Amino acid sequence: MNDEQMAVIMPLIMYGGEAKSSAVEAIQAAKAGDFDKADERIKAASQAIVEAHHGQTDLLTKAANGEEVPVSIYMVHAQDHLMTGIAFVDLAKEIIELYRVMPKQ
Repeated sequence: MNDEQMAVIMPLIMYGGEAKSSAVEAIQAAKAGDFDKADERIKAASQAIVEAHHGQTDLLTKAANGEEVPVSIYMVHAQDHLMTGIAFVDLAKEIIELYRVMPKQ
């Protein structure tokens, strides 16, 4: 694994993790009734996903152009983080909407 490959992989891990954390914070804010904060944290989570996608797109472009893109445990780990982050953001959006319409108890 060379430095160039790690420079693409590490942002996938970092931004995927950031997206997941921000999505969890958004759910917690919505649960507390703070929808402004929930919206802000979902926006941050979505932006983290966009940033992660830049790295993923770079890898896909290289592969499409015939460049060898080696698959390593780091790559698998990075993709796992990204996909988990995406799933959390998608679910968090739905949960927040449920909290918006639920009657206050």
